[in-house]
Amino acid sequence: MKYLLDTHAWIWWHMNPGKLSRKALRAIKADEKYEEILLSTISLWEFCKLLEKKKIGISCNPEQWLHAALIMPKLRLVALSPSIAYRSTTLPQPFHDDPADQIIVATAREEKAIIISKDARIRDYAHARSLW
Repeated sequence: MKYLLDTHAWIWWHMNPGKLSRKALRAIKADEKYEEILLSTISLWEFCKLLEKKKIGISCNPEQWLHAALIMPKLRLVALSPSIAYRSTTLPQPFHDDPADQIIVATAREEKAIIISKDARIRDYAHARSLW
């Protein structure tokens, strides 16, 4: 089994784990129960955009935070491959038009991973597995 962290789940895990649901927290902590935990590279960009727009703040150097936040047991950063890029634009409809969410869902589908996300639009999407 593999999990893919939605951007907010990854950020909350490192900044405020209390914002995660109990189920999400248990899943992430139980690293003996999953093969690996994935993070799309688009999540790094989304984090940086949140900083740029001042929607979140941190008290350290953003690049240092990024490097530190990538230290998780069994974490694998998933690059935006040509296949994921294409498949993000051809997801079975209906799905909303947020490009980052499209890439995250396409990544999960490509990797056969369960998405850990609070986002109802992802959780309600019939063509990807998720938990919260």
